[in-house]
Amino acid sequence: MTDEKKEVSSDGEEFKDLLDRNVVKVPQVGELIRGKVITASKAEVKLDIDGVMTGVVRGPELYEEDDEYATLKPGSEVDATVIDDENENGELELSFRIAGQERAWAGIQDAYENKKIIRVRIVDANKGGLLAKYRQIAGFLPVSQLAPENYPRVSGGDKSKILDKLRSFAGQEFEVKVITLEEKDDKIIFSEKEAWNEKQQDVISKYKVGTAIEGKITAITDFGVFVSFGENLEGLIHISELAWQRIDDPGDLYKVGDTIKAEVISLENSKIFLSAKKLLKDPWENVGEKYKLGQTVPGIILKVNPFGLFVKLDDEIHGLAHVSQLSLSPGQRIYDKYKAKETINFEIVSMEPKEHRLGLAHSDRLDAKTEKKEEKEEAGSEEKKTDSEEKDEEKKEEKTKKAPKKEKTAKTEKKTPKEKKPGVKKADKTKIE
Repeated sequence: MTDEKKEVSSDGEEFKDLLDRNVVKVPQVGELIRGKVITASKAEVKLDIDGVMTGVVRGPELYEEDDEYATLKPGSEVDATVIDDENENGELELSFRIAGQERAWAGIQDAYENKKIIRVRIVDANKGGLLAKYRQIAGFLPVSQLAPENYPRVSGGDKSKILDKLRSFAGQEFEVKVITLEEKDDKIIFSEKEAWNEKQQDVISKYKVGTAIEGKITAITDFGVFVSFGENLEGLIHISELAWQRIDDPGDLYKVGDTIKAEVISLENSKIFLSAKKLLKDPWENVGEKYKLGQTVPGIILKVNPFGLFVKLDDEIHGLAHVSQLSLSPGQRIYDKYKAKETINFEIVSMEPKEHRLGLAHSDRLDAKTEKKEEKEEAGSEEKKTDSEEKDEEKKEEKTKKAPKKEKTAKTEKKTPKEKKPGVKKADKTKIE
């Protein structure tokens, strides 16, 4: 091979390499590419692709769910998905929506695998919970997975009121964790409670069982009251821990906004359980000074149950009269004979101060005994009244007898000066003569 041929061959290879290096690769449909914003408006966004072609994003393909796409400006670099390699203007037709969804799925998968906290937007609600979206991907946030501050505590469990409460969250953003991710079934479950737990761990660790707190009541339910305290913490005082005596409705004692003192009695992960009665003196410690076995005491029936009566002996001590300790005729229903708010006499048949139990019994003989006692007291009262009346009459008679003597003395005292007057006149007459 001559030197000229060698030179031509060398130049050809260099030219080929130059062409290979500068070949423009046309993006394919479905490919994710990156471009630089030329212009951006609400109607369309134009991108410069590698300085050799232009792409356009318009109409429904615009996407603002991702922060990257919401505030685009000329010069910004952004990802887009090719949906057509050439439109009517010879431009690449692009989509932010598809690219955004791909990025969103990647974000959700990362959050699920690494247990990261993400933000979701609430779009609607149903009886079971909240419909939420992470960018453009929909998921569900069950009621049971709401943080304590957002849990719908409705007295009586009224479902319509619970739904109204849930719907009030529409438009808000919650911090959540992904606890279920099944892409094939399009099933995504979020948990606000899990995210809240993680954020509160450091704060909760400052509290131990036995720690006394003071807070404000944020909600009242049939089963107790919720108390807000410390650094955005919330605890539950169960109805059985509100007071030493039995309580039917916490609303009878407290209202939302009331300040209350309590003691931490249990810490279960992020759940804090409190007790108000722990800070109160236990009235059962001295119950033996108030009541004795076999003693007959009046009691107010608080509640009638198939198994017996809850009875109030005083503001602090309540007892139970079991159905077996009641005076019921064969076939007679407990509700037919006993009524709530009724006051009758009971006999104390058992006392267990450590267990805070006091057993009562009622029989018709107690009622008969009471009636006789009342009759006797009434008779004694009448006798006392008669004796009192007789004494009053005797006093009146004594006053009557003494009264004339006093009048006579008074008359005698009046007559004394009259008797002296004639003597004076006589002396005067003698002097004249």
